[in-house]
Amino acid sequence: MTEELLYAGKAKSIYRSDSPDELIVVFRDDITAFDGGKKDVLAGKGEYNARVSARLFELLEAAGVPTHLLAVEGPGRMRVRWLTMIPLEVIVRNIAAGSLVRNYPFEEGSRLDPPLIVIDYKDDTRHDPMLNDEIVLALRLATQAELDELKALALRVNEVLNGVFADLGILLVDFKIEFGRDAGGRIRLGDEISMDSMRLWDGETRESLDKDVYRFAKGDVLSTYARVADRILGDE
Repeated sequence: MTEELLYAGKAKSIYRSDSPDELIVVFRDDITAFDGGKKDVLAGKGEYNARVSARLFELLEAAGVPTHLLAVEGPGRMRVRWLTMIPLEVIVRNIAAGSLVRNYPFEEGSRLDPPLIVIDYKDDTRHDPMLNDEIVLALRLATQAELDELKALALRVNEVLNGVFADLGILLVDFKIEFGRDAGGRIRLGDEISMDSMRLWDGETRESLDKDVYRFAKGDVLSTYARVADRILGDE
């Protein structure tokens, strides 16, 4: 049976599954930067991101963070719960880098203690503008209770991932996550957690180990993704 495509994003495609409450996510080999201004296709990139995302979702589930992951269904494919996504990007920053340094007087590489939570409106046409709680509430994107829950979950994700990456000799600089509501109304972590959505630095050299390698032509991004995946997946 041909799967019905429901949505195609920059690097993933979402298909209807054989269950009304489940979807199939296919991680494609596309890579983009600068709101799609830079694009390429790198064979194998989608599988690296899918496997890393699945592994991190499993670790987060074990630590009490509800996610949309149900199963890995082959190379680059993941079966997930159908979520009604909340159009917010929740960004957790542990170290000052990227737009935080460009837009504010932070020194690049300085530790942020406590971590900063930034929430952006997920809308490419508006270039994902930053929101505050009042704007979220005025737009009825989430209730105050839901906002509080999103922030608490984001900090728990940060706590778990910091431990994972510290053991691997990697600094978790910052990351972007998205949430949605399942059929029962429970908020779950959705989308992906991969080298596309995290900023990672080598703990000793501070070498970029994420999509910044592609954004700023710092080297071979596919081999970088492979190295990070090998560290995360181990002997899996």
